[in-house]
Amino acid sequence: MMNEKLDFSHRLRAALLAAGYEARPSVVEHEFNLRWWGKSISMQTAWSWLNAKSIPAQDKLQTLAEWLKVEPQVLRFGEGVAKSVREYRQRWDEKLTYLERETVDAYLQLPAPQRKVVREVILTFARVHGQGGGEPGDRSP
Repeated sequence: MMNEKLDFSHRLRAALLAAGYEARPSVVEHEFNLRWWGKSISMQTAWSWLNAKSIPAQDKLQTLAEWLKVEPQVLRFGEGVAKSVREYRQRWDEKLTYLERETVDAYLQLPAPQRKVVREVILTFARVHGQGGGEPGDRSP
């Protein structure tokens, strides 16, 4: 079973070293607090991030990522997840034509009940043509 806290601490340590910092709680505490606009973190908090005891909240993770010059999703979830997200975005960027983008934009401007009807029609066509797509009504519009 994957240990998210342990994996995060390994990625944080690697990012620190790659950015030229020692992977020590005092370094994380000092450098993070220089960049963080909220209440300062404690040495204990920095220690817990480095020693697989906790994972920072998203806003703190964003600050860590900006400081260490890594993508936040890479720091939080690893390169595999980040790559999957990039590939999904690339698919949308490369495969949708102008007319398809225009259609998606028009769909997004519809009220929720009309989006649901359009979605169900599309999923029905997809099922008929063997593309799967789930059952009508099993996802929100």
